[in-house]
Amino acid sequence: MKKTIFALMTAGLMLSATTTTFAAGKTIAVSWKTFQEERWKTDEAAIKAAVEKAGDKYISTDAQGSAQKQAADIEGLISQKPDVVMVVAFDSDAILPSIKKLSDAGIKSIAYDVQFEDPNALYVTFDNVGVGRIMAKEVLKVKPEGNYAFIKGDKGDPNATFLFQGQMEVLKAALDAGKIKNVCETFTDGWKPDNAQKNMEQCLTSTGNKVDAVLSENDGMASGVVAALTAQGMAGIPVSGQDGDLAAINRVALGTQTVSVWKNSTDLGNTAAAAAIALADGTAMDKLAGVAKFNGGKNKVEMNSILLAPTPITKDNVDVAITAGHITKDAACAGVKAGAAKGC
Repeated sequence: MKKTIFALMTAGLMLSATTTTFAAGKTIAVSWKTFQEERWKTDEAAIKAAVEKAGDKYISTDAQGSAQKQAADIEGLISQKPDVVMVVAFDSDAILPSIKKLSDAGIKSIAYDVQFEDPNALYVTFDNVGVGRIMAKEVLKVKPEGNYAFIKGDKGDPNATFLFQGQMEVLKAALDAGKIKNVCETFTDGWKPDNAQKNMEQCLTSTGNKVDAVLSENDGMASGVVAALTAQGMAGIPVSGQDGDLAAINRVALGTQTVSVWKNSTDLGNTAAAAAIALADGTAMDKLAGVAKFNGGKNKVEMNSILLAPTPITKDNVDVAITAGHITKDAACAGVKAGAAKGC
């Protein structure tokens, strides 16, 4: 039995016309950290569809936001003898013994979206430092001076640090010149919106509501941030986010969120699935299309990686997400005054 897959990983986003033939019947597994954010369901749908279309078997587990459960999940996956396991790590350090067990069992691993530093694994994600840069650039356009709050993601997720790194690259000159001031900076347990709301409330209390802009690291947390701001009559100050959550795109159109950096989860899922299928069929990791070396983690471990480019969604290009079919016009533009955002 044969299967044909499209090589997906050029600069990252589109299918190429080149096809490669492999033997079918492999098993691709995914260990998800949580389905808290809506985007993970989109990722999973893309991966599952690509794997099954190729004639392979898809299996998955949900760690439900627990490092301990994720370790147990991976033990269970190993017993099913998959060819490749993609891991969305809940805690990038705690997961390392599980990744070693995969390697010891002869199973290839992919760090999906969240990096864990293992030289034998493939890292597939969007350029998260670049996402941080985009967030800061878009907020800085709107508010070039003033008090900035930084609501970062979970401390155990390296993406929180990558994003902050990108933000600081953009904001350094303004910070050094005293044009902007970092008045609050905090990690948010589990990237949870309610924790982000509490963090923002504490920030507002400590500063006497003297906050002019908020760098929130994802859309779910941005919802909590906006709720805290709204309660104080401050809705509309610049707030960042990422993931292209449907509610976030509507907030962008409404003007209560400045930017949602859209990381097209379908593209990422398709790219990772193509990589997993190729690895399962014996392609060397460093021979995958679009692969490059990456050593930007805290321990500077060099890994093979595929980094995709994200798309910022602001009020000036809401129509991009609508045209792409990511969100309907009705959902994007609900409550929005005609002409207030492009596409509405």
